[in-house]
Amino acid sequence: MPMIPRSTDLHHMHGATFTPLASPRRGSQETSVWRVELAADAPATPHQVTREEIFVIEAGRVSVELGGERFEAGVGDVVVVPPATDFALAAIGGGLARALVCLPVGGQARLVDGTTFTPPWAE
Repeated sequence: MPMIPRSTDLHHMHGATFTPLASPRRGSQETSVWRVELAADAPATPHQVTREEIFVIEAGRVSVELGGERFEAGVGDVVVVPPATDFALAAIGGGLARALVCLPVGGQARLVDGTTFTPPWAE
């Protein structure tokens, strides 16, 4: 499908709001894309992904924990999360943070307790 209409289907998890933009359910075949908004007071949710995930920061600032390193990212910065790497992201600075996120179709999230799932916004 060459044009996918705007999504009104929101998903809420761990203090974040996810808006699916492109996914197999919405017409893409190889890449899922969504927008995530992180509330200012939401704690980071440590996890891993099974495929490379890319975050393009659109608003606010985020604290990033990636593979044992910590750093901050702001508007225009890109965070590349390799597969099987510990990762957590949280809004900082007292405001909402927003990012555009891309993950290859079939990529999954793995929580600290070992639970692995395909995010519903990427299906």
